[in-house]
Amino acid sequence: MTAKKISLKDFLINNGIIVVLILLAIFTAVKQPSFGSFDNLKNIALNVAPRFIIACGVSGCLITRGTDLSAGRIVGLSACLAGTLLQKPGYSGKFFPNLPDFGIWWVFVVLLICIGVCAIFGLINGLVISYLQVPAFIGTLGMQLIVYGACLVYTNATPIGGYRPAYTEVAKGRLFGVVPYLFLIALVVGLVIWFIYNKTPHGKYMYAIGGNEQAAEVSGVNTNKTKIIIYVTAAALYALGGFLVGAKSGGSSVNMGMGWELEAIAACTIGGVSVNGGIGKVSGVLIGVLVFEILKTCLQYLGVDTNYQYIAQGIVIVVAIALDIRKYIAKK
Repeated sequence: MTAKKISLKDFLINNGIIVVLILLAIFTAVKQPSFGSFDNLKNIALNVAPRFIIACGVSGCLITRGTDLSAGRIVGLSACLAGTLLQKPGYSGKFFPNLPDFGIWWVFVVLLICIGVCAIFGLINGLVISYLQVPAFIGTLGMQLIVYGACLVYTNATPIGGYRPAYTEVAKGRLFGVVPYLFLIALVVGLVIWFIYNKTPHGKYMYAIGGNEQAAEVSGVNTNKTKIIIYVTAAALYALGGFLVGAKSGGSSVNMGMGWELEAIAACTIGGVSVNGGIGKVSGVLIGVLVFEILKTCLQYLGVDTNYQYIAQGIVIVVAIALDIRKYIAKK
């Protein structure tokens, strides 16, 4: 009997946030029946898709005891970069008035451009963290400001819109008129990241570094190379996420993606990715992102003031990290 009580207690402590938010979702569905409607659940899923991709990028950093505070700004940079290159030919406020009207293939070229540009910032993050030994928190905080400044210079803080249908169709279209492309893209990303984490030497090196970096080095793991790959991959995922968010929104600005890195970190932590490194699953990342998105939607349906919504989200972030640290201390 005692063992059962302890296990139940541990379960509630370790998954307390998820349990509370599930209860909140049930309460919201009772108070506002439209919350459980198919359209609302579909909207939640569509919002989860790009955020899941972004959180997958952050998860690799967390598993190796790092973090990435530049994630949100890189998302915004990608969205702005894609927006300036994929506007309609006849749009009055076109960013590049003389840009030719390329075919549908140009959308994929622009995606590669966004990934390439953002990967450069990820490479710099990796080099600074691995070779200069700058703590990830400080290094990526500095990169956050650099990317934001670069985006301001590039766009001159001008809102961007007037996207060509071929671009918005990437986020709003459906395969055979049924399955949204966003779902498929997120599914493919999730499967690839799962395979990397669980079936490749790189994935094993990640968890080894997160568990004990010194021991990993002694075992022959090239920790610097592994970290660089992690931050470059993360930036590429942010770029893809920003590209999709821009297409879904139909417009972008320098403030797009602001604060999303904190949401991603909280979602990963809620889903069991430890900020203390060495622990984390892709399935947990998905659960965490879904739970965090449900929280925001519940607060909106309950009519909670937007200002208080930020307070609630901040509390969830702090509690999630606190519980994660508690689990780490308990293990030690």
